[in-house]
Amino acid sequence: MGSYLNPGNFSFRGSLRSKIYVDKSELIAKTNEALCTEQRYICVSRPRRFGKSMAANMLAAYYDRSENTEELFRNLAISKDSSYKENLNQYDVIKINMQEFLSMSGTMEEMLDMLKKYLVLDFEEAYPQVRFRDEKNLIQVLKDVFSYTRCPFVILIDEWDCLFREYQQDQEAQKKYLDFLRAWLKDKDYVALAYMTGILPIKKYGSHSALNMFTEYSMTDPGELAEYFGFTEQEVSVLCEKYEMNFEDAKTWYDGYQLIAHRQTGDEYYSMYSPKSVVEAMLRHKFGTYWNQTETYEALKIYIQMDMDGLKDFVVRMLAGESVPIHIGTFSNDMTTFATKDDVLTLLVHLGYLTYDSMDGTVSIPNKEVSQEYVNAISTMNWHGVAESVESSRKLLEALWNMDADAVAEGIEKAHEEISMQVEQIKEKQYGNALKEYQGNLLLVGINYNKTTKKHECVMEMMKK
Repeated sequence: MGSYLNPGNFSFRGSLRSKIYVDKSELIAKTNEALCTEQRYICVSRPRRFGKSMAANMLAAYYDRSENTEELFRNLAISKDSSYKENLNQYDVIKINMQEFLSMSGTMEEMLDMLKKYLVLDFEEAYPQVRFRDEKNLIQVLKDVFSYTRCPFVILIDEWDCLFREYQQDQEAQKKYLDFLRAWLKDKDYVALAYMTGILPIKKYGSHSALNMFTEYSMTDPGELAEYFGFTEQEVSVLCEKYEMNFEDAKTWYDGYQLIAHRQTGDEYYSMYSPKSVVEAMLRHKFGTYWNQTETYEALKIYIQMDMDGLKDFVVRMLAGESVPIHIGTFSNDMTTFATKDDVLTLLVHLGYLTYDSMDGTVSIPNKEVSQEYVNAISTMNWHGVAESVESSRKLLEALWNMDADAVAEGIEKAHEEISMQVEQIKEKQYGNALKEYQGNLLLVGINYNKTTKKHECVMEMMKK
């Protein structure tokens, strides 16, 4: 067992020992289907803290043939799958975190040299009996080991896109990195499974569509892997019951990532929750902002302050609860190449700041937690009018829920002075139709504007439907 070759199961054991563990082991059934087929190249892109690294650790523990890990999986959902025992502990596993190597090096070249060197050292220790033709050539080393063992490799690459995030302007380095991955992985008999995870989809450079053998599962097209990253509504409901937390509050705070899996049997819709945030809320017994603590609002600020092609207006509309149209086809899968506001909005989808509805081609702010991130970003920008309007809206909503009629009337008075809420748009979009199937309490709010006194009056009533 080396640092990168057959790394063991310590990390996955830690996940299983955690206070909250949600079983996503059925992902293994999907990767088992891909083993040693033309579909053996898989790339999963999701926002930070959506369970990508945990999944990679799980796959490493399952496939690693250096240890028997049956006891870790016997009570998980995957143990009931027909492919479970056939592939358990049957492969040599290479598991690397690209961010680790990038952090230890000064250039992309240094990163790749270090990666090759460390992997070769692991192979030399694990297989001293193998005669290597060229110890400085990683690809040849893998070929020599495979020739000796006849056991192909499961290659797991976490944070595969870190170079694109940290070397945003260095296209030459990016191309060389893609060329390395292609030479290492593409059309190699020693690859049983190549599984990569990151935040961004795979960058394409014309003829440098170097990794076109990968099937991608992203926030805009999650495919059949939609349910395995993030928590489903049912999983959150179970946690709320266990920890005696209000499910509707959890939904308001952390829900909103609408993903669709297109299957032969029909489309399946998933409403996914940010797992980091849900876990923190359950353990702390308090709803709040947790996901964005991993990356400050400054990251969001960089993009929305571009105000490309009316981007500011779109952000304001989304803060008001609207969905806005988007065309995702021009996005270059990087963090610098933006031709239109659509490219910026598409990036924000992949970063987790927006959710994409593939059925009607729109984006929106997914939940309260992320909405607060926009408010934080705007409050430090030259968007004072927007920030004030957002704060006024927050206070108005608070007054509504507190049934403070005077405060509601005052808030409406202020809103009337500042902006128009576009009543005709409300009628046109027939928002009221959304309540046809609703069962529960309704708060009825009647607001009257007196043209003579220039004042608003408000009457509120709670109605049970």
